[in-house]
Amino acid sequence: MGRAMAVRFAPVTAAFVARLRERLGEEAVRADEAELLRYGRDETEDLQYRAEVVVRPRTAAEVAAVLALAYAADVPVTPRGAGTGLSGGALPVYGGVVLSLERMNRILEVDEDNLMCRVEPGVVTAALQEEVLRRGLYYPPDPASSGSCQIGGNLAENAGGPHCVKYGLTKDYVLALEAVRADGRPFRTGGKLRKDVAGYNLTQLLVGSEGTLAVVTEATLRLIPAPQARRVLLAAFDDLDTAARGITAVYRSRVTPAALEIVERAALAAAAEHLGRPVPHGDAEAQILLELDGMDEAQVERDLERVGEVLMAAGARDALLADTPAKERELWAVRRCLGEAVKKQAAYVECDTAVPPARVPDLLRGVREVARRFGIRQVSYGHAGDGNIHVNVLTDSPDREERERRLGPAVEAIFRVAVGLGGTITGEHGVGCAQARYLKLCRDPVAIETMRAIKDALDPKGLLNPGKVLEARVPPPLAARGAPRTLVP
Repeated sequence: MGRAMAVRFAPVTAAFVARLRERLGEEAVRADEAELLRYGRDETEDLQYRAEVVVRPRTAAEVAAVLALAYAADVPVTPRGAGTGLSGGALPVYGGVVLSLERMNRILEVDEDNLMCRVEPGVVTAALQEEVLRRGLYYPPDPASSGSCQIGGNLAENAGGPHCVKYGLTKDYVLALEAVRADGRPFRTGGKLRKDVAGYNLTQLLVGSEGTLAVVTEATLRLIPAPQARRVLLAAFDDLDTAARGITAVYRSRVTPAALEIVERAALAAAAEHLGRPVPHGDAEAQILLELDGMDEAQVERDLERVGEVLMAAGARDALLADTPAKERELWAVRRCLGEAVKKQAAYVECDTAVPPARVPDLLRGVREVARRFGIRQVSYGHAGDGNIHVNVLTDSPDREERERRLGPAVEAIFRVAVGLGGTITGEHGVGCAQARYLKLCRDPVAIETMRAIKDALDPKGLLNPGKVLEARVPPPLAARGAPRTLVP
């Protein structure tokens, strides 16, 4: 039903905008051209669409009012956080309302006794982490954009980051949600509870649903005591198979790293160019960046010694210990800059692949073969500890149509390699509109039919974030950022 309704969305009218302003005030409703275009893009390559109106509510009641008005008028609504997404999940592909939750940015409560907090969706992830750390607590999910991304977006995409190898994804820290359905009716899931199996688990249904089922207005999150000790180690390898043995050796040593990242040679070169300086062991075929943490300093030191020994025994060329906080930041800077470093290289498409951890070397070899076959460049790096590898394919052509012609088939081939290894098309970025055409590669028809039944039950008009996840075809984007002034038909 959602798919059928997509072509019958009503346009945003002056009367509709007037009703929004009457309910939320002038400041909350923007319809000037620059803002419509700004809120029509995120960090997904160069994709851009044009919103028809941007609404920035401050309260859950205002969110409910916007959704109720849009539902009555058959106007589509695209929920939005900070716009840091990489799968086009916040792009208004059918125009309509962009519902930005950026002003709902309060940390409502930090409950130190129960190790929980309540936050609004516009809270920046790093701001929450800093606030709870001052109380000796830790919120582990840490996507690369944690300094700017928001909790609402993290919930929508089930965000991860380097430390999920030990601590898990966003879903593992969500205990309760307040949300609003597409028709404007609010509801609550869960509570401040470690155990709660009353009815269906609506909390986990909404986490990772990319804003297609409801709009989250508040989250109750689990916290843990902050680790008291941390150590970082960099190991360099001369080939991928040896690096793979190193990863396996770490796990067999019965040491659980807080982070276990792999960066292959092309990514190291991109990082050196971006940072404007050589990177440690930049000529290595692959590097493993490993972080250990814990409550006991002596135990972390023993684990560090053990890990260093097993990595060298597995064939590492060298193992470099970050013996100061400054050195830790230097080593992490190489890994954390890679997203921006790749953007500076050329036009690109990022494939957020995930495979069983032991198959990471097979994935990297397969990606290199695809790049060779299609005559393109590739830059790969990611979370080796959980098998989530970000594969970037690049072309020097600035023309979007040429990029699609050259990179499109290569992207599908890479996803087929990942799925063939028991993997998936996205580990943490989400499906959005950018990967929707590939969903059928990793989900069977009955599973997709079940997803569609859930979507139709909660959003029968298909108004909530249309064009995402389940729609393989959406309207084309604007030809270039800021160029045309109307939505391409």
